[in-house]
Amino acid sequence: MEMVFDNYIVGTFLVSLFAFLFLFILRRYNNNNNDNNTRKKRFEKGYSREFKIQTGTGKGECSPGNGSGDEVIIVGAGVAGAALAYTLGKDGRRVHVIERDLTEPDRIVGELLQPGGYLKLVELGLEDCVEDIDAQRVFGYALFKDGRNTKLSYPLEKFQADVSGRSFHNGRLIQRMREKAATLPNVKLEQGTVTSLIEEKGTIIGVQYKTKDGEELRAYAPLTIVCDGCFSNLRRSLCNPKVDVPSCFVGLVLENCELPFSNHGHVILADPSPILFYPISSTEVRCLVDVPGKKVPSVANGEMANHLKTVVAQQVPPELRDAFIAAVDKGNIRTMPNRSMPADPHPTPGALLMGDAFNMRHPLTGGGMTVALSDIVVLRDLLRPLHNLHDAASLTSYLESFYTLRKPVASTINTLAGALYKVFSASPDEARKEMRQACFDYLSLGGIFSTGPVALLSGLNPRPLSLVLHFFAVAIYGVGRLLLPFPSFQRMWIGARLISSASGIIFPIIKAEGVRQMFFPATVPAVYRAPPVVN
Repeated sequence: MEMVFDNYIVGTFLVSLFAFLFLFILRRYNNNNNDNNTRKKRFEKGYSREFKIQTGTGKGECSPGNGSGDEVIIVGAGVAGAALAYTLGKDGRRVHVIERDLTEPDRIVGELLQPGGYLKLVELGLEDCVEDIDAQRVFGYALFKDGRNTKLSYPLEKFQADVSGRSFHNGRLIQRMREKAATLPNVKLEQGTVTSLIEEKGTIIGVQYKTKDGEELRAYAPLTIVCDGCFSNLRRSLCNPKVDVPSCFVGLVLENCELPFSNHGHVILADPSPILFYPISSTEVRCLVDVPGKKVPSVANGEMANHLKTVVAQQVPPELRDAFIAAVDKGNIRTMPNRSMPADPHPTPGALLMGDAFNMRHPLTGGGMTVALSDIVVLRDLLRPLHNLHDAASLTSYLESFYTLRKPVASTINTLAGALYKVFSASPDEARKEMRQACFDYLSLGGIFSTGPVALLSGLNPRPLSLVLHFFAVAIYGVGRLLLPFPSFQRMWIGARLISSASGIIFPIIKAEGVRQMFFPATVPAVYRAPPVVN
C-alpha cells in the first residue's frame, strides 16, 4: 500500500512538471513579444535626460557635481556593504563606505553560507574571503525527530569540487571582505555613524554622519546605498518596514565535540521549536536554541541557564548533551531576536536599500547572506552599462527592475524560511502535528523528495513554483498517511485541516513577497527598461 501511495506522489509530480513546462513555454513566447515591443517604445521615447545635482560644499564635503567626488556612498560594511563596495570598486566606481564600527564584529548569526551563496561569492571574486578563517565545509543537513534522524545532502554532483556550503565566525568573514575592498584605490572605508540622509527636492544627494572623533560631516554622491543591517535607522525613509519578531535565538559555542554527521548542519525538531548545531571552526560548534516570542528567560539571574538544562538539554542528541551542558555552565550565553521583514520599498531618487536593512527572513535556513550576495550580483549587472549616475530620476526608474529581478532567489529563500519555521515548530493542533511529521517523513524518502527541497534551501534551484509544488506535495503526503490504510471521518477532517493549515502558512508569505513579481515577473514592465542614455 505504501508503494502505491509513493507512486501516486510521483505521478503528482509528473503532472505538475508537465503543467510547469507548458506555463514556461507560454511565458517565454509572451516575453519575446513584450520585450521587443517595450524596448522599441523605450528607445523611441528618448528615455533619459541628464542633469547634475548642485549642492554647496564646505570643509569635509564633496559634491558629485564637480566631477571629483564619490559616485556611490555605502552606509554599513557588513557582509552586504563590504561585498558591494568591493564589487562596485572593482568595476571602477568611486565608492565611499561609512561604517559605524570597523573592528571585527562578534555575532551569533550570519555564520552559515549556503552553496548558492558561495557561487555568488565566486561570481563576485570574493571566494578567497572564506579561506584562512578556519571556515568549515558544509555538505547538507541532518534532521532529528523523536529519536529518528535522516541525512539531507546538497545536490552538488554537477558543480566543481570546491562548491559547498561554508560555516565560520561571521566577524572573520566580514573583516576579510573589508580588507579586500580596502585594497582598491577607489574605495574609501571610514568609521563613522550616519545620522541622516540628505534630501534635496525629493532626491537623496548624500548623508550626514559623525566621525569616530565626533566631528559632524556631510558626504555627497549621486547614489547612496543603505546597508546598515537589521537595526537600520535609515530604512523608514526608503521603504515601508513591517518588522516581525517571531522568536529569539539563544547562542552557545560547544568546544571540542564531534557532530553526529560531520560537515553537516543539524536541525533538531524540538519542543517548542527547532535547535540548530553547525561547525564554525575546526574546534567549535555553534548551537542556536530557538525560543518563540519576543521575550526570553533572563540570562543575568540564571533563568536561562536553568531553562537550557532542564527543558532543552534532554532534547539534544546524546552525542552532544555533555558538551551542551558544559557550554551552559561556562556561561557565555547570548541572545538575538529573529526578525523577518518583506521587501516593500518605495523607489527614492538617489538611494537604494540592500541587505538586512531591506529584507529579512527567519534565520532558520541560513539564507540571509545568499540573498544579499545575489542582490549584489543583480545590482552590479544593472549598473555596469551606466557611466554616469547623476540623472537621479532616470536612474531610479531604471533600477525599479532590481526589485523584480531579485525575486527568484529572494522570494524562494524567504518563503521557505518562513514556511519551514512554522512547520518545524511544535503545536498542540493535530493538523499541525501531522504536517510536521509528514515533512520529516517526506524528506526521509530520499531522491527528488529530499534533493528538491534541499536544492531550494541551498539557493541552487531558486524556483518559487518548485517550492510551492514541494510544499503542497508534503501536505498531500500527510493527508495520504492519514487516509491509509482505512480512512475515517476524524482522519478525513484532520486531513482537510492539514491542507487548510498548509495554505494558511504559505499563502500569506507569498502575498507579502508579491504574487506577480514572484511567479509572473515577465509581466512587470520595469524588467524591460533599457539603461538611461547619457547625451
